[in-house]
Amino acid sequence: MVSRDDAMKFLMAARWQQSDDVFMRAGNAHPHSRLSVYNSEKLAYSYLFALQEGTLARKSSNRFGFSLAYSYLCRMKDSVLILSGGVDSTTLLYEERERIALAISFDYGSKHNEQEIPFAKWHCEKLGIRHITIPLDFMTRYFHSSLLLGGEEIPEGHYADENMKSTVVPFRNGIMLSIAVGIAESNELKYVMMANHGGDHTIYPDCTPQFVDAFDQAASAGTYVHVRLRSPYTNITKADIARRGKLLGIDYSKTWSCYKGGKKHCGKCGTCVERREAFAEAGIDDRTEYED
Repeated sequence: MVSRDDAMKFLMAARWQQSDDVFMRAGNAHPHSRLSVYNSEKLAYSYLFALQEGTLARKSSNRFGFSLAYSYLCRMKDSVLILSGGVDSTTLLYEERERIALAISFDYGSKHNEQEIPFAKWHCEKLGIRHITIPLDFMTRYFHSSLLLGGEEIPEGHYADENMKSTVVPFRNGIMLSIAVGIAESNELKYVMMANHGGDHTIYPDCTPQFVDAFDQAASAGTYVHVRLRSPYTNITKADIARRGKLLGIDYSKTWSCYKGGKKHCGKCGTCVERREAFAEAGIDDRTEYED
């Protein structure tokens, strides 16, 4: 959020009594431009502070400016997103870009962190959303999972197959969400978002509707600002998510799914199979490079 002091300085420098045209230009600027979004928000807060301080009278000639300021208040950034760099969380990043104040990636020692996190950063830079990476290297020392460096081989096959349970990192989402909730409260943000979906329920207990509901209640009860968990994809499929991304024009070639962490997607592990099926069902031209 723009600080009061910065807003007032900007207000006086811009000579607000004569600057409704600046609001018009800001409002018509490309909505995904980092500069235009930031300036529009800054203009909106400056306008409201000017009204509050009596620096600018609320006259009919300023209705457009007040309307824009109000609309930005309604769409104020209020959320933290857990962003892996995969298909699902990247889609949520684009869908909720107006609300996301911060995107967090976690380097927890998975075999594919090195491939997916750069994509998370790339999309955030494109949208002008702040991105940070938090290391959770203790997981490789104390947790057991084929997904982690030093673990057994990643199994091949469909997510529904029994052997895919070896890829579960115990309570991974619970740990990441707890950190994200703490960061949200520290920054007075109201929501934490994650992009689990219906297909995850088969083997990941911390992706189920029961887990989402329980964690949402715990986060709200355990924070002064009553942080809430938003998981809008919990009951839809990966293909449904891909359809949304297609409408948003997301370049899915700049996402990573493969658990094996090679230079190319293997095409055979559970996440690769699911990626292929989702893109085919959504009618997306799959430009992913697969080994097979």
